[in-house]
Amino acid sequence: MVKITASEVNKLRKMSGAGIMDCKNALVESKGDFDLAIEILRKKGQKVAAKRAERESSEGAVIAKVDSDCSNGVVISLNCETDFVAKNHGFISLANELAELALQSNSLDEFLNSKIDSMIVSDKLIQQTGIIGEKLVIGSFEKLSAAYVGKYIHAGNKIATLCGFSDSVEGIEEIAKDIAMQAAAMNPIALDESEVDQTTIDKEIEIAKDQLRQEGKPEAMLDNIAKGKLKRFFKDNTLVNQSFIKDSKLSVASYVKSNNPDLKVVGFKRVALV
Repeated sequence: MVKITASEVNKLRKMSGAGIMDCKNALVESKGDFDLAIEILRKKGQKVAAKRAERESSEGAVIAKVDSDCSNGVVISLNCETDFVAKNHGFISLANELAELALQSNSLDEFLNSKIDSMIVSDKLIQQTGIIGEKLVIGSFEKLSAAYVGKYIHAGNKIATLCGFSDSVEGIEEIAKDIAMQAAAMNPIALDESEVDQTTIDKEIEIAKDQLRQEGKPEAMLDNIAKGKLKRFFKDNTLVNQSFIKDSKLSVASYVKSNNPDLKVVGFKRVALV
């Protein structure tokens, strides 16, 4: 039997929200494979959050910036080794300075080779590693362009989001802030159902069918019931279909339309440190 450590159980517990023994048993059954362990938990009826398409890191600061006309935005994470450094004013100032510079780059590679203080960014990180005494890296680099881009940085610089809109309309600043906060709080995996990859859809259908079999549902009914569960999955996990956090009677899409019938959310980026 594969030996499972307490730290591995704790990691799965944080990822899934399931109980300690359930996590341990799932890891034993999956032989230490975390993705498979999450599937096992879900098939056994555990309420487990869907796997999120986000970059994960340990400590650092996540910063979002938009340009002067709010048509382009960037989210970067500057990663370090300890929370003590991550909370340091100088470290956060460096992260903000790097994020401003990142606005001018189209890719991570271009950004790392751009100039800051007479040296390129990658060399600046090495220099600061020597000064601070911890390894510093750019953990995430996400760009978004739209007719209007709004941003949100959660307190503590652990989560930051960008949200793009089809037009810059009256009141867009408040609307954009609301939707960027929604993306930060509710952690959607895609903008809408059309952007959910087929592998995820197939896996959700398989999990739903396994749950239904355990409930004793007839095999002939599984396809239709599983499709209904898939619709619920889209509602819970795609940004425009989620219930709006400030008014659960509205979806995000309907909230946006209530402000302007022609306005649409066209994209988002979310980066979080865990």
